[in-house]
Amino acid sequence: MQQLRYPITFTFKVATLANDFTATDATGQVVAYVRQKMLKFKEDIQIYSDESRSRVVYNIRADRWLDWSAAYAFSDEGGREFGKVARKGWRSLWKAEYEIVDQHDQGQYTIREENGWVKVLDGLVGEIPVLGYFTGYFLNPTYVVTDRRGREVARLSKEASFLGRKFVVEKLVPFDGGNDDDDRVMLGLMMMILLERRRG
Repeated sequence: MQQLRYPITFTFKVATLANDFTATDATGQVVAYVRQKMLKFKEDIQIYSDESRSRVVYNIRADRWLDWSAAYAFSDEGGREFGKVARKGWRSLWKAEYEIVDQHDQGQYTIREENGWVKVLDGLVGEIPVLGYFTGYFLNPTYVVTDRRGREVARLSKEASFLGRKFVVEKLVPFDGGNDDDDRVMLGLMMMILLERRRG
């Protein structure tokens, strides 16, 4: 996923049982197809180069069985682990917060939900029959990625869409560490949105 042309759009497939989405760049070209294996005790995500699913370019795997404090490791197609993302415990109950670390387990970036009330309202209104189907049009959370200096480097926003199926990633400034950082941030956002979308 190197040399990405931002913004990147994640579009979830709503007609499948799996938790799948396509990532497209600013030109509309598919840059990744993300598939979450269902009925697994440990999260296992494959990132394919395109929708044909002929080539796995990255994997994301949990370090333990389904668990609140699991970390999710990134590996490339050669099996090299080059970072991970982890939910920041109880703080994430109110507003989602995740940390992205490098291959040396050094913290690099933090993903934070900007407004916790959006998630609360989405969860409440989503339980109302019929009306719940349309929350994707007016309850749209945003998540900001910051570096170790507190600088905002990227933003993921839920777009107004039926069943909340579309998200857009904007790159605000260049990442510190080049291509590996680009991939870590993108994979971290992909894993985070799979987890948060499941939570509601």
